[in-house]
Amino acid sequence: MITTNDFKTGVTIEYEGDIYQVIEFQHVKPGKGAAFVRTKLRNLRTNSVIDKTFNSGIKIETAMIEKNPMQYLYQNGETHVFMNNDTFEQLELHESQLEGKIEFITEGMDIKIISYGKEILGIELPDKVVLEIVETPGGAKGNTASNATKEATTNTGLRLSVPLFINEGDKIVVSTETGKYDTRYKE
Repeated sequence: MITTNDFKTGVTIEYEGDIYQVIEFQHVKPGKGAAFVRTKLRNLRTNSVIDKTFNSGIKIETAMIEKNPMQYLYQNGETHVFMNNDTFEQLELHESQLEGKIEFITEGMDIKIISYGKEILGIELPDKVVLEIVETPGGAKGNTASNATKEATTNTGLRLSVPLFINEGDKIVVSTETGKYDTRYKE
C-alpha cells in the first residue's frame, strides 16, 4: 500500500478492479480546503488513459508488475513466439496483445514481457531499434533542401519518413516511442 503522496511517474496501482500506471501527477494545495492529487493514469489492460483526482493521503494498493526478459523467435500466423533465455520456456502472444508494437520487432530481438500474476499485459520494447529499409524511392538529384524526406518501408512493415540519402538495404535506428527515424545505423 502507498498513499497518493507517494505517487511517482511509472508507479503501478490497483484501482477499481483494474491496473493503472501513473503517467503524470500533480500535488495541489488550494488556499482553502484539503490538498489533492491530480493524475493521468494508463490502464495496463486496455491501454486507455484516464484523468483521476484523489484526495491527498488516501491509501492505494500497489500492483506488483513483473518484467521478464525474453527473446522474440518467430511469427506463427496471428501468434508471436517468445522464449525465456534462462529456462528456454516459450510463450505465445496473439497479435492483439502486441498492437502498435509489432512493426518494431525483429527475430532475435530482446524485449521484456510485462505480466501481473499469471496475466500477460503486453511487452516493453527497447527505446530504439535497428530496422532495414526494404522499399523507398530514390532521392531526386539536386534536391538539397534541408529536412527533405521521403517515404520508406522497413523489413517489419513500418512505414515512415526518412532523409533523402537513405536507400534500400540501409539500416536505420528508429525510436519505438515516436515511430520516427533517428539516425543511420553504423555497424
